[in-house]
Amino acid sequence: MNSLTGRDLKRAGGADVSTSGTNGIVIIGAGQAASQAVMSLRSEGYEGPIRMIGDEAEPPYQRPPLSKKFLAGEIGFDRVELKPVEFYANAGCELLLSTRVAAIERAKKVVLTSDGREIAYDKLIIATGSRVREINVPGFDLEGVYYLRSVADVHEIQKNFKPGAKMVVVGGGYIGLEVAAVAKKHDISVTVLETAERVMARVVDPIVSHFYERIHREEGVIIRTGVTVAGFEGEGGRITHVVSGEGESFPCTFVVVGIGIIPNTELAQDAGVTVENGIVVDEMTRTSDPDIYAAGDCTNHPNGVYGRRLRLESVHNAIEQGKTAAAAITGKDKPYNQVPWFWSDQYDLKLQIAGLSTGYTEAVTRGNPAEGRSFAVFYLKDGVLIAVDAVNRAPEFMMARQLIAKQAKLDPKRLADESISMKEVANA
Repeated sequence: MNSLTGRDLKRAGGADVSTSGTNGIVIIGAGQAASQAVMSLRSEGYEGPIRMIGDEAEPPYQRPPLSKKFLAGEIGFDRVELKPVEFYANAGCELLLSTRVAAIERAKKVVLTSDGREIAYDKLIIATGSRVREINVPGFDLEGVYYLRSVADVHEIQKNFKPGAKMVVVGGGYIGLEVAAVAKKHDISVTVLETAERVMARVVDPIVSHFYERIHREEGVIIRTGVTVAGFEGEGGRITHVVSGEGESFPCTFVVVGIGIIPNTELAQDAGVTVENGIVVDEMTRTSDPDIYAAGDCTNHPNGVYGRRLRLESVHNAIEQGKTAAAAITGKDKPYNQVPWFWSDQYDLKLQIAGLSTGYTEAVTRGNPAEGRSFAVFYLKDGVLIAVDAVNRAPEFMMARQLIAKQAKLDPKRLADESISMKEVANA
């Protein structure tokens, strides 16, 4: 684990950029989109000062591994940080970590920090990401109730990985199931409670949901769907049971809640920037204020592939929007218009999703999800491929990404026939 504190990082990354005669670029947020914006600004030739403001003590890091290998203890912080802290110093980017932005004053073109500083900008990038959706039930504040969004969260959860521990996961989405898989490897008793009638219902077809339910049960995880959480009960201030709305009580030593995330749009909204299910941006990531850009989970952007606006929660989206914002700021407009993609690692399974399956008219399965651990489900809308869910099927995933971008029309029978290669299917 990188032991540098926020003060150390400010000292290491605090290049003096105040004498350049320009206010430069301020980035609010210190995640994937922010880090990419710094890299891209410099690669696009921007030479002015850059300041990045983040409320965590750590420099920008990847969040997806937190619920996977980092939680499992298989990798340290050096494997999840996006760039060594020295990179930002060498790039002339001043890191203001452990620092919260309280407001944006657009008329003065300054951001105000909670500790009283006023930081001026020429251009502003809002890359504030998202935060966990908290559960509001009796006992929510008991010791032993956790969320997973940050490195600090992981360290707290790991303290509970002890012999005989019983974990209840509230929420059967990506995060909940990934945490369940890691905990099971540590011989922890795991029960997953999901309000919907199937796991990952928001993002995958029932075929994929039922597959993951089967796998988790085979691994010894208790999966309960159609269960609401009415409250948490405890003794001595620490949780001991999760109580369902259906009257059941589930004993536990700790709980991890994973019921979704909320985009951090409040700063933009309070500043009068247009917000509607995310900060509204154009294909160049410009907001309603021409001097303010936004990138990552917090944005609502137009997507030409699907002909509608989207708010995406993905690394790919954050990276590409960071690149797009940097290009636009340097006068090299490169419209962002790509096929979204996502992934999840659980046990020996890599789920890769390309596209968005909403509105599909036909689902075509390639492989046998009822027995094996490798298959793909293709989603067609009036014969046109719009998405794929691929489990341990990298070729299908890679080919599908290209075909979705081309809005290819495919023969369902050939698509399902594993004797026909994906390349042949695509070229038919």
